[in-house]
Amino acid sequence: MPHMLTRKLSPVQSIWFLVTKRASHVSRQLYDVIVVGGGHAGTEAAAAAARAGAETLLVTQKIQTIGALSCNPSLGGVGKGHLVKEIDALDGLCGRAGDWAGIHFSILNRRKGPAVWGPRAQLDRQRYREFIQAELLSTPRLTVLEGSVEELLVTDPNPEEPGVHSVTGIRLANSSHPISASSVILTTGTFLSGSLFMGQTTSPGGRIGDAPSSSGLSQTLRERLGLRVGRLRTGTPPRILKDSVDLSLAKLHPPDSNPTPFSFMNTHTRCKPEEQLPCYLTYTTPGVERVVRESLHLNCHIQQDTKGPRYCPSIESKVLRFPGRSHQVWLEPEGVNSDLLYPQGLSMTMPPDVQLRLIREIPAMHRAEIHTPGYGVQYDYVCPTQLSPALQVKNTQGLFLAGQINGTTGYEEAAAQGLWAGLNAARWALSLPLVGLSRTESYIGVLIDDLVSRGVKEPYRMFTSRAEFRTSLRPDNADLRLTMKGYELGCVSSVRHNEAVRVKRGLQDAISSLQALTMSTTRWRRMLPGISVSESKNSSLSGMDLLQYKDVSFEMLASVFPENLSEYMEFSERLKIEAVYKPHCDQSKREIERIQKEENMTLPQNIDYFTLPVSLSQEVREILDRFRPSTLGAATRLEGMTPAALVTLFNYVQFTGKEARTTNRKQTDHEEDLCTRNASLPQ
Repeated sequence: MPHMLTRKLSPVQSIWFLVTKRASHVSRQLYDVIVVGGGHAGTEAAAAAARAGAETLLVTQKIQTIGALSCNPSLGGVGKGHLVKEIDALDGLCGRAGDWAGIHFSILNRRKGPAVWGPRAQLDRQRYREFIQAELLSTPRLTVLEGSVEELLVTDPNPEEPGVHSVTGIRLANSSHPISASSVILTTGTFLSGSLFMGQTTSPGGRIGDAPSSSGLSQTLRERLGLRVGRLRTGTPPRILKDSVDLSLAKLHPPDSNPTPFSFMNTHTRCKPEEQLPCYLTYTTPGVERVVRESLHLNCHIQQDTKGPRYCPSIESKVLRFPGRSHQVWLEPEGVNSDLLYPQGLSMTMPPDVQLRLIREIPAMHRAEIHTPGYGVQYDYVCPTQLSPALQVKNTQGLFLAGQINGTTGYEEAAAQGLWAGLNAARWALSLPLVGLSRTESYIGVLIDDLVSRGVKEPYRMFTSRAEFRTSLRPDNADLRLTMKGYELGCVSSVRHNEAVRVKRGLQDAISSLQALTMSTTRWRRMLPGISVSESKNSSLSGMDLLQYKDVSFEMLASVFPENLSEYMEFSERLKIEAVYKPHCDQSKREIERIQKEENMTLPQNIDYFTLPVSLSQEVREILDRFRPSTLGAATRLEGMTPAALVTLFNYVQFTGKEARTTNRKQTDHEEDLCTRNASLPQ
């Protein structure tokens, strides 16, 4: 049977004792993997590297902020929830942490098909942070250290591997002793040369109350490694005192009556259904727009040219882009015992007194008090087309990047990259081949492929629309898609693997039993009166076929055939989804096989695209030379590539490959003829 939610957290005092003990000294100066940064990317990276067998060091500026929810107190959503389920299927942390800390669970997009359902939860900030810290501190082969990284240590590369540099470790600020490692993962979030903005005030930092990362690290990336580095911005709303808000003037939004866990290892959440907290919906008013326009001259962040987030913009940006519109504001609880509300949709960077004026233009907050004002952040990111599908920097052996440093936004996108970078950094350190994930098998694969093939012009956010095969990449089947693969790669425990195998066998047996129940539509209508199978249909249908109908449930079939189906009741919802999507998945499978056949065609990395003797425009040649895709599939997703150019490229590579094989075969035949002739000559 599936496992229950059994994680037992240590008391806070015990956690800090462990933290202090682990951070008080570095017991060794040589590690397999060093992870820089303790955010969502860093925690998943460190845990994954340790699970994969690498001696791992996690370095973070403040140990008490490990696992902190820097911005919104929520996890999942449409597209993002898919990532959380896949991270969990690969034995990551955030899904189980969400089940432990969640205080309001809901499935978004419920009115649409299960392929685009979005598992989401409001979280208790303190519970989430405590869970992540307890998990990391109990992970074998993982050491946690508080400190600031001053410098990335780089040397000449291994000539047998591609790259012009090789990472050898880090140097901490105020320390003359290096810490060596075979691989390093940078997960600096918004801290890499970060600047905070509030009104006309600017200060260094990546999060209010925390110092920025060392300028030496950014300098190493730019000057020593020669990486292209850009600048992005984001922001966060003010935190509001709950008692100062008139919630009767906002629309109540209750959670789902039956919380759905993120983790495949849990059958229920820590928060009982009746203990969940509601959210509230309200809207901006013309007064909000007036305050924004009157204060633009006081807001230096909104005047910057740096790209901001299109998918989670500030209220100032929304007012300027969509004048005259009313915008949603969600009032979300920050915890069971918290006296704060998070106003989702009101990210702002104006002066604190103006923020208060703006908020009080919303009826439900006409007497609101601000606990912490909102602010904006600008930070450096590395253009992700300089990374391989394993998230390793192409020109630097052993250096991996994950999270916002790659131009993404959101906890879930960062965590997904962190897990995959952690696994590959461990494999590099242990002299194992690096691995990638295809966009045909996971949303994580879609995310990484989009980043390394297309790059970013603004902070990247995951949507279901980005996945070509979303009918087969559903939240419900992430364990079947990824857990067995993760086990083979070394980042999934035997306990989780055994559970996934049990579920897979159970589903297969249940499907076989359903397919064996085959009878005419007339007989089905007699046994299940009221079902919507057409009377004009005289063909035979299996139980699996019948389950595709909207008004037929697995429970209905099990009540008629208990001896065949009752033992599979725990899979009832999954079987219904499998049946509904079976025709789509069969078609997707055929398309995936065809695409994989062509996608995996390797493009030689030594091609000189500017002198290629084929008909390609100068623009296409520049795109190919800049991004240098490793496969034809990667080339198809480059912005600016035309179908005609892809056909030309395909034909050229295929022709030169055949020509090379023919030449090699002729050369081999010639050498064999010479050997035969020489052997026949008198000695």
